[in-house]
Amino acid sequence: MSTRWLAANDGCPPGRCIACAARESGVCASFADEELGALHAIGRKRLLPPGQVVISAGDSAAICANLVAGVLKVVREEADGRAQIVGLLFPGDMVGELFVEEANDTVVALSAVELCVYPRRALEAVLARHPAAENLLLRRALATLAETRRWMLMLGRRHAPEKLAAFLLDMDRRLDRAEGDESYELPMGRAAIGEVLGLTIETVSRQMTAMKRAGLIALPGLRRVCLLDRAALARIAG
Repeated sequence: MSTRWLAANDGCPPGRCIACAARESGVCASFADEELGALHAIGRKRLLPPGQVVISAGDSAAICANLVAGVLKVVREEADGRAQIVGLLFPGDMVGELFVEEANDTVVALSAVELCVYPRRALEAVLARHPAAENLLLRRALATLAETRRWMLMLGRRHAPEKLAAFLLDMDRRLDRAEGDESYELPMGRAAIGEVLGLTIETVSRQMTAMKRAGLIALPGLRRVCLLDRAALARIAG
């Protein structure tokens, strides 16, 4: 995979981390403000467009990153060549894997994304000097395992209404929104939602229209969704 994008964009000025939206949820959360210099020294800000491959399965695991804004998809290729989305990454999530030599999954930008990118070995060395980071990484690993199980349950649902209801509830839980705002902006269009759920774009559109007519959701914008009856959606999701 070409990594020319690694050389683009700005560095990581110290004040940026303190004001960062992912400051309290990313790997940097284990660092006090005065300790962030160690991450500044190795971090680089990257702005990437939708569709940009961040990591390719099978390549050397050269980088890790903290996702600051946007959404990434994690894709795993099966032995028969089929590709399956096995998860989504949101702001604050760790991108890439520590302590491995080869990437296991492909990571692609679903929306425009902002990353703090670190050379993997350099990040491992920094984390080794910060004991609080070890506990944070363990907690994040357990949280990732829980998200993976939740994702498998969602994809394992047989019918389109079940899948879409579970997906909308999951987005409601994970996406940020303005205080007091009951709606949220989906990070992807209906074609990408279909790709995530194993449905056609037509099926996704039909199901969203049916949920709107049933009074379960409102669609105030092209991608904006408001959940009007979470209890009913939870019953549909099973």
